Amino acid sequence: MTDQDFTPGLTPGHLGAPVMEPEGRAPGAPRPRPDAPDPHRRRNGLACGLTALALVTVFGGIGMTGYTWLQGQKKPPAAADYAGAGTGDVQVSVPEGAGLTQIASALVRNGVVASSLAFTRAAKGSAAAAGRIQPGTYTLKQKMSAAAALAILVDPANANGLTIPEGWRGNQIYAAIDKKLNLPDGTAQKAAQEQAGELGLPEFAKGSPEGYLFPATYSVTDGTTAVDLLKQMVERAGKEFARDDADVVAQTLGQSLYGLVTIASMVQGEADNTEDMAKVARVIYNRLAKNMPLQLDSTINYALGRSTLNTTVTETKLDSPYNTYLHAGLPPTPIGNPGRQAIMAAVDPAQGDWLYFVTVKPGDTRFTDSFEVQQRNVAEFNANNAAKSSASAVAGQGTAGASAGVSPGASASPAGSPGAPGSTPAEGQEPGPGVH
Repeated sequence: MTDQDFTPGLTPGHLGAPVMEPEGRAPGAPRPRPDAPDPHRRRNGLACGLTALALVTVFGGIGMTGYTWLQGQKKPPAAADYAGAGTGDVQVSVPEGAGLTQIASALVRNGVVASSLAFTRAAKGSAAAAGRIQPGTYTLKQKMSAAAALAILVDPANANGLTIPEGWRGNQIYAAIDKKLNLPDGTAQKAAQEQAGELGLPEFAKGSPEGYLFPATYSVTDGTTAVDLLKQMVERAGKEFARDDADVVAQTLGQSLYGLVTIASMVQGEADNTEDMAKVARVIYNRLAKNMPLQLDSTINYALGRSTLNTTVTETKLDSPYNTYLHAGLPPTPIGNPGRQAIMAAVDPAQGDWLYFVTVKPGDTRFTDSFEVQQRNVAEFNANNAAKSSASAVAGQGTAGASAGVSPGASASPAGSPGAPGSTPAEGQEPGPGVH
């Protein structure tokens, strides 16, 4: 007889042992299933659960509403602030495009206000402050209240800055720097020539800042030098061209980057308004592609150091590399310092087949690819000019555009002063209206 207590595998419940069947069920008979749940009980449980969830949601919402209300009743934390108008003097520069946060940080850094929060709150709470803080250098006090500092900053008369208009030529900018810094005439131009290597100009500019003195407002402090301002302008120009990937775009347009800067300067000098700039750029590109002389009056104006709507037949024969009536291709350097819109036009010219344009009257610049249409537009331009002049001033005089018939033309260039590079006026100039 086998002892089940000591024989592995035979003890009931042991791994591998036969399962003990419950009494009263025949071997192989199916096991009884547990009783099915009561459907009424299930419904009652679900209802209780939903009720609890609803109560949690209601009371939770009430609690959140109360919390939100309490938070709304709290006052914002007090911002550190000084009292009064402060003492001592300190100069703080506000760069062009600076926002309130940037200005506030500069004020805190210079010990003018106690906290950025106090200043930004004062500025945001003042309707007069919105968009009113001009770039420049301001003389403030240390430990001023935020309100007192704001009152000085919103007054443009307190901004010590130098504003360079779009399209100004280098000689105009040099004169403005001398005047702003109370320097002898010619100081800034001499500095630009003798210290060109310090300005950060690209190598291809060959030491000429023309085209890279970006028009904007620059801060001036007691210690600012002419070279300081020129360096800021060149740096800003580099950033403006870099933001458009101008060097890559120039290659696509068949130009060098310097050529693109030169085209932008001509667009600035020729376009009657910003809306026409992209079309003027296209005329220039189209004529270059056809190897046609550009015949732009703005380049002759640059050579002569002047600005005028009138270009005579004699002037179109001027012996100068800037005379685009005589010489095909681009002039040797930019003819001014283009602004943002002119740069964008040179980078992204309009689509069109135009080869000519003329500003018949302010706000009415006409573009065409037809020589005959251009001649009619030129005639209308001349008639408009003649109507404004005395009969003696216009009688029997021809015009450059009417003679050559190919001047793309545009409007007056920015007001300038003598001294731009180029030849002196030719002898025997015929005065009279010209085509631009």
